[in-house]
Amino acid sequence: MSTDSLPSIGQMMADTVPMARTLGLEFIETGAERAVVALPDQSAYHNHVGGPHAGAMFTLAESASGAIVLAAFGDQLQRAVPLAVRAEIGYKKLAMGRVTATAVLGRPVADVLAELDAGERPEFPVEVEIAREDGAVTGEMTIVWTLRPHG
Repeated sequence: MSTDSLPSIGQMMADTVPMARTLGLEFIETGAERAVVALPDQSAYHNHVGGPHAGAMFTLAESASGAIVLAAFGDQLQRAVPLAVRAEIGYKKLAMGRVTATAVLGRPVADVLAELDAGERPEFPVEVEIAREDGAVTGEMTIVWTLRPHG
């Protein structure tokens, strides 16, 4: 879908998701093919070793997944609500400083919409990679979303 007709996904997320606003998440890219969101380095959200807290990184990754879901399926909100079903995250390396989450859809949009059109409640994964500024991958998350039809 074209995001030209939608308000800024990043602004929508900041306006409607208090945790995204609280953490000061930066929505760098919010398209249906890819979403990129950054967590600034903030001492208030550090862990015991001085990097971003695991909970802050989970929220970062989940927010990146939400941004791509809104970009891909925002034109379906009149008939279905996107909901996170389950998530799994792996912390791979020590994260320090600013970290960035990059999300991609795990299924084609058309396939998900075909299930919705058939009266089903489709589920689809979003794969998220969390990286430091030096490019080292510090975490990976898979979050499964659904489009729950209204009614």
